Amino acid sequence: MSAQTEVKRLTAPDILARKGGLPIVTLTSYHAHTAALLDRHCDVILVGDSLGMVMHGLESTIPVTLDMMILQGQAVMRGSKHALVVVDMPFGSYEASKEQAFMSAVRVMKETGCGAIKLEGGTRMAETIAFLAERGIPVMAHVGLTPQSINSLGGFKTQGRDPADWAPIEADAKAVAQAGAFSVVIEAVAEPLAAKITRDIAIPTIGIGASATCDGQVLVLEDMLGLSPRAPKFVKRYTDLGPAIDRAISAYAAEVRSRAFPTADHVYALKGQNAGKVTQK
Repeated sequence: MSAQTEVKRLTAPDILARKGGLPIVTLTSYHAHTAALLDRHCDVILVGDSLGMVMHGLESTIPVTLDMMILQGQAVMRGSKHALVVVDMPFGSYEASKEQAFMSAVRVMKETGCGAIKLEGGTRMAETIAFLAERGIPVMAHVGLTPQSINSLGGFKTQGRDPADWAPIEADAKAVAQAGAFSVVIEAVAEPLAAKITRDIAIPTIGIGASATCDGQVLVLEDMLGLSPRAPKFVKRYTDLGPAIDRAISAYAAEVRSRAFPTADHVYALKGQNAGKVTQK
């Protein structure tokens, strides 16, 4: 009888311990099947509120609901075994008060089984992060370009390109670290600023359009696979699946219309003893 090796899922403390060590690999996923593919390679799988744009064709993440995040978080948990699964808290589910944030986070963790939640905001969310962390909810923070704030920021704009603008972003990163976040996403900030923040704070930084010196990197899966019609400057397309998918669908459509599909290999025959008993009329 062979002993099976149990797969141990990574936890927030495991990721925190990676500060300054082996870079942390993070990608987004919203489905069980993609989560299973990512799980072999990623340390963290982020169920991002980018699902609103990727899955539902929305213009921003603003309309995404807590129910949407929970549904996709459940799917990703079913598909993964090893990676830490972090679920985004959508706009409107945590900003009103630390108590609102706690109740939303509790629901996410209870209903999905995920290992952590992520929320956007720096200094203004420090009290909430501390409140959650003190109550056993691991928090990944998010500073720099915060997509849920695009209406205030005036769009998806790079942050910190002028050193005169660095101080508030640095203060945000330090505030979330001191409040008890186990890691922080730094999105679309000038490279020298992201590198400086990484040196200055004690928790891992996860870069997205930031710096190679960050403690890890994150991309939206569909962006790096070439499935998104528009991708930000910071995205590297590692392959371009769009044309291959288009060719496959085109071939399928042609075979259906010509009755070349399905063949005998793809349909079910009667059992051997009954094969000759059915006659066509």
